[in-house]
Amino acid sequence: MRNSPISGLYAVTPETSDDDWLGARVAAVLAGGARVLQYRSKCADARARRRQADRLLGLCRAHRALLIINDDVDLARELGADGVHLGREDLLPAAARAALGDQALVGVSCYDSLGRARAAQAQGADYVAFGSFFASAVKPQAVRAPLELLRSARGVLALPLVAIGGITAQNGQALIEAGADALAVISALFEVPDSAAAAQALVALFAPRNPPSSPEPDA
Repeated sequence: MRNSPISGLYAVTPETSDDDWLGARVAAVLAGGARVLQYRSKCADARARRRQADRLLGLCRAHRALLIINDDVDLARELGADGVHLGREDLLPAAARAALGDQALVGVSCYDSLGRARAAQAQGADYVAFGSFFASAVKPQAVRAPLELLRSARGVLALPLVAIGGITAQNGQALIEAGADALAVISALFEVPDSAAAAQALVALFAPRNPPSSPEPDA
């Protein structure tokens, strides 16, 4: 098992062409406690992605957070980002590792498939992501993953588990209790009035729960 720092609140950027809006929102999310940021852009051209990702890398460095690039191994290598996240149509983890080096983090989307996660682990992934666990505005047609998948994965995988899909501060605790090490969140962080407060509420879900105090013995 490789030592992966993936845990806690894992923020994922929304699609936008407004660099200033994105920078301000990411800064707020990082100030609120997110320590992992995935830059995800499916619509922007290569120049815009390079410009946005470079700005976000600076913010992540200032907040001592990790920057993961979705899909684009070349961009991750060019920027010197902390790693890459791979989907079904992307490179295999071993190929991404060869391109980025041993220090890079390689994550893999496994949807509702424990078998895909096992394969990702065997190929050298640093973490795997499952979901969508709840209805997602970003991917309304995404396959739904059952909560039990996290429990099963926790028993057989030696990797951090990331849960994604429609996660909020109201439903995230159940995922953590089922075995998720990190919660990947888009809308509940970026499509809200106060992104910093939203991040703080999600980070708080990972705080240790104090056990009930025992009654004092009689004197």
